[in-house]
Amino acid sequence: MAPQNSFIFLLICSLLCMSIGSLVRVNNGGYEDIVIAIHPDVKEDAKIIENIQNMVKEATSYLFQATQKRLYIKSVKILIPSTWTPGSKYIEPTTESYNEADIIIASPYLKYGDDPYTLQYGLCGEPGKYIHLTPNFLLNNSLLSGYGPRGRVMVHEWAHLRWGVYDEYNDEKPYYVSEYGKVEATRCPADIFGNNIILTGQCQEESCPTQHCHFDPDTGLYEQGCIFLPDTSQFMRESIMYSQALTDITQFCDASTHNTIATNLHNRMCNSRSTWEVIMDSSDILSTPPKADFSIPEPTITLLQSKDRVVTLVLDTSRSMNQDNRLGRLHQAVDVFLSQIIESSAYVGVVQFASSKSIISSLKKMDKQQREDVISLVPSSATNEMMNICPGILAGLEVNKNLYGSAQSTEIVLMTDGEDNFNLSLCFPEIAASGIIIHVIALGPHAEKNLESLADMTGGLMFSASDNLNINDLISAFTGASPRNGFDSEQLVQLESIVESLQPSACLNGTVFIDSTVGNDTFFLVNWQTAIPRINLQDPKGREYDSIWFTSDVASKLSKLHFPGTVERGRWDYSLCNSFTSPQAIGITVTSKAAAKNVPPILALCHVNQDTITYPNLMVIYASISQGLRPVTGAKVMAIIEPAGGTPVTMELLDSGTGPDTTKNDGIYSRYFTNFTTNGKYSIKARAVIEDNKSRLTVPKNRAFYIPGYVNRGKITMNPPKPPVNDDIQLDVGPFSRAASGGYFLVSNVPTVEQPDIFKPEKIYDLEAQLVERRIVLSWTATGDDLDQGQASAYELRWNTDLKKLKDNFKSSTLVNSDRLIPSPAGSKESFTFVPENVNIQNGTAIFFAIIAIDKASQKSDISNIAQSVFYNVPPLPTLLPTETTIAATTTNTPKFTITTSASTKPTSESSALPNIIMLTLIICSILILICLVVCIAICIFCR
Repeated sequence: MAPQNSFIFLLICSLLCMSIGSLVRVNNGGYEDIVIAIHPDVKEDAKIIENIQNMVKEATSYLFQATQKRLYIKSVKILIPSTWTPGSKYIEPTTESYNEADIIIASPYLKYGDDPYTLQYGLCGEPGKYIHLTPNFLLNNSLLSGYGPRGRVMVHEWAHLRWGVYDEYNDEKPYYVSEYGKVEATRCPADIFGNNIILTGQCQEESCPTQHCHFDPDTGLYEQGCIFLPDTSQFMRESIMYSQALTDITQFCDASTHNTIATNLHNRMCNSRSTWEVIMDSSDILSTPPKADFSIPEPTITLLQSKDRVVTLVLDTSRSMNQDNRLGRLHQAVDVFLSQIIESSAYVGVVQFASSKSIISSLKKMDKQQREDVISLVPSSATNEMMNICPGILAGLEVNKNLYGSAQSTEIVLMTDGEDNFNLSLCFPEIAASGIIIHVIALGPHAEKNLESLADMTGGLMFSASDNLNINDLISAFTGASPRNGFDSEQLVQLESIVESLQPSACLNGTVFIDSTVGNDTFFLVNWQTAIPRINLQDPKGREYDSIWFTSDVASKLSKLHFPGTVERGRWDYSLCNSFTSPQAIGITVTSKAAAKNVPPILALCHVNQDTITYPNLMVIYASISQGLRPVTGAKVMAIIEPAGGTPVTMELLDSGTGPDTTKNDGIYSRYFTNFTTNGKYSIKARAVIEDNKSRLTVPKNRAFYIPGYVNRGKITMNPPKPPVNDDIQLDVGPFSRAASGGYFLVSNVPTVEQPDIFKPEKIYDLEAQLVERRIVLSWTATGDDLDQGQASAYELRWNTDLKKLKDNFKSSTLVNSDRLIPSPAGSKESFTFVPENVNIQNGTAIFFAIIAIDKASQKSDISNIAQSVFYNVPPLPTLLPTETTIAATTTNTPKFTITTSASTKPTSESSALPNIIMLTLIICSILILICLVVCIAICIFCR
């Protein structure tokens, strides 16, 4: 039996989980409606707005040049916080919001410098989420010498955001050995020239004590602290993803200039393709031919500023709402929306409608008493009338006009089963003229098709909630209409959300952790389907709260326990038991708010890479954990995927740098989902837990390169040093738990019969190589049998001294015998050690490695990233070598192996080579003796 009224309160910590995404579109090469949003906590400064405008104007010409006369910036909207002084030229935003902005201006929590960066965690070619710039970056002109002009920086980050390319420098591996045995700085192209120096003291005015870098005897690379300073004048033009700061750089690296050997993230993620090749595959470029003669217009910049939020709930009470307890579930969801989600500064009204409409509450500001008053007015029973949606919407429009005299930029949340007997499009002209935003929540399978057009036309959100009596979709939809103007202290943080169908006397037991970043205004909400369950809640000090402590409402089938102040931090245990004589669904949701205004709480966000999918295309589930703008690593994150009417699937999301997870330990947890059992809707939620307080804060990746200095006509000029940044901070907040919704996605074309294995192992992205004496130590993260799921059956490992041959013709490279190496489960760390035999590798030689995984159906993954190691300062081969050399493979079991080489290299074995060496030595010695005898005879004859 499907759970009825199962109350999964997926109260998202941010609207990113239900986001409409970027509003940007390309019109004849011009980017329109780029949104740049300033966070409400940023101190008011008119110079920030002025410098944003200058940055955009500077960026458009640089972008046009970089895309070879294709793309430019046509219009930008700057969203100014409502906390700033109103301006006469500011207009009301419509659908623009901080949470959907393309570029955000915000101060970082726990200062990590002013590096511009892009939140980017898709695969190569997939767009990022947003660009982050700090106020100091926009105000402090001393930073420009290191980062370059702001417009150039914007284009560098736009390439991350829009086209999914990566940086071509590498702070962690600043040097590598080229194919010619030369140590090079990690950059693209390799022809960017400059000096490698090390500072020997403090810079005084324009003079800096430096010396040339020495080689590290252990690595063959330059010593620690060596830095590459590019020359201010360059012959090359293609290096925007290495350093946009250089004046002569105006293009992206293309196939003719790309440095395929450089050990940077772009090569690793994009299979050593150049940035321009990746960009050329984007729809922006494919739809825009170059313009021969074109004068770039100055971009139009609009300043927006929102007022207090105005929302009217327009609720369907027609007779069709009696089906499947739709109105009861509506009442339950609206109760939570009004009591917890809507911000206290907002104004809310309520309209109900069937064939006619009725205003049951005018606009009221949401203080505590008004919330309760409005909740009490929400209808709990349906009428016997048929439905006509237009009068309800127009009544909501009139309610919204009462505050500011206009409905422009105000909102309606329309909840209806959509079984309209009248023509909804008849009121479209009046709605469009009003400038109102309408979010539509369609409940049931027969919703009017025009409802989606209504949401699209007004810039609202469209949600769907099924009739399987699972409240998940409905609550998520109401949450999707929550505030979208950046975090504030009133933002709701969901700590727990779970529901189960319980047999009589059965119990739902669990634990929720309240950490030091939350704990204010905390709600424990228990929902039930038929009868109030037996409740037991225990706080960290052992105090117990039973059903008597909870306020129960039969209409909404909710029991609430509210702690308006600060609750005890730590472990809270709960037990919910079904005291009814029949099975019923029982659930619990725990929400809280920030502990302090200046300390952001830990947030969990969740989403999928696409809303609709046709089997067997790939679906990726993402969850991010962060505090402020700093990622949180070390959490255990579980995703629960539930098909409509089906059995939920639970799987762990990983932050391991494998599969779709592009970067290890960046606070982004992800996994492919392939377990499709039926067509239709799949809902998603995620739960993150840390019980041992071992999570850490790290620094966002994909940061713009700050050049430490330059060489100008042989003279070294150093930039001011960046402030020291702690990349890894212990997160000392105590154990925590978080829950988040990923909304839902729709699946089609799922076969009804069992299919053959169609998913090959995912590519390995993080292969690393290290030389220890003459032993090569390889490490990587295990991939799976089906993408990143399960366990591969075997590995194929090869190496070559020629990177191009290894990349283009993997099969012809030297094979390492790894037949007995058993792959570990996906996500495990693998290590493999071997000694290359029978190959005379000279000091300074770079050797390259690649690996593929093979599944039980003999399907092979794509070739991994290329790993490099350099033979340097290694002992020479001994005169005599044993006939066998072993390698140690560190896996779940540690077997021994014998190295072999591929037939294509045809090496001579050590044992067969020894007689040849001896024979050659004898021949040489015989010739020398013969020469000596001839010389002696000649001398004797001469002396006579």
